[in-house]
Amino acid sequence: MTITNLLGIKYPIFQGAMAQIARHELVSAVSNAGALGILASGGVSPEELRKEIQQCKELTDKPFAVNLMLMMSNIDEIIDVVIEEGVKIVTTGAGTPRKFMPRLKEAGIKVIPVIPSVKAAVKMEELGCDAVVVEGMEAGGHVGTSTTMALLPQVTSAVNIPVIAAGGIADGRGMAAAYCLGASGVQMGTVFLASEECPVTDAYKNMILEAVDTSTTLTGEKFGAPVRSIKNELTKRYHELEEQSSTLMELEELTLGSLRRAVYDGDVENGSVMAGQIAGLVNEIRPVKNIIEDVIKEAREVLEKTEI
Repeated sequence: MTITNLLGIKYPIFQGAMAQIARHELVSAVSNAGALGILASGGVSPEELRKEIQQCKELTDKPFAVNLMLMMSNIDEIIDVVIEEGVKIVTTGAGTPRKFMPRLKEAGIKVIPVIPSVKAAVKMEELGCDAVVVEGMEAGGHVGTSTTMALLPQVTSAVNIPVIAAGGIADGRGMAAAYCLGASGVQMGTVFLASEECPVTDAYKNMILEAVDTSTTLTGEKFGAPVRSIKNELTKRYHELEEQSSTLMELEELTLGSLRRAVYDGDVENGSVMAGQIAGLVNEIRPVKNIIEDVIKEAREVLEKTEI
């Protein structure tokens, strides 16, 4: 079964569940355009999530998903809200959905974990997950250690469920490449940051538009929790503290609330401007519908004219 038939969507494109950013404005626009909008639940209360879900329902009658960060202290309440509100698709991260599978499946929910390795993909298939999102280290935000191009074909060779490629994809060429490596669809985040409907400040969007291929950097590698963001004063200070052998607590204090500063306050020097390496390819603000349709059109053209 194709991912579009499985989920009831028109196009095999997922919108990345970017924390603090993937809210109803963006999610509903993506779903209305025929792709899968995904609400981020990280850092929100159950009631805040309920309101976001209800606002999505008001703005779209198309399928949308909720991303579950499984290590959150309120994850049980978050899942209660997802089930009560009738959401039928979830993506998961930050842990295994094993203990939650019975509840989710009983509610008729499709479960699609985001995974960083072949081993994790195989385990998710064994758990009965419906698909997996394979995310390479090119992506923005929290990342693993393998690249999309290296990881994707190994995962598609190891599992029989649909595989969605994420990390380093912002146009039809990237989507076509993912399909050539066995993917059933793609997930994109950074390109949607530069959409008209994305609820971030103009300062954040401008950082994306001004980015080049070398604009991002990883922080947190020292403690095994790498995060990809655009270079600014915050990442500079972070790297300086790392070199001084600072403790994890000191580094966490530096970044506390940093994403909100960038997303809501427009402080793109002292805030965390999370974005993928593909940001250098994003150079204009477009409606979500145009982004999705342009990606599909270009992917089809690339695949049709490819000759070896």
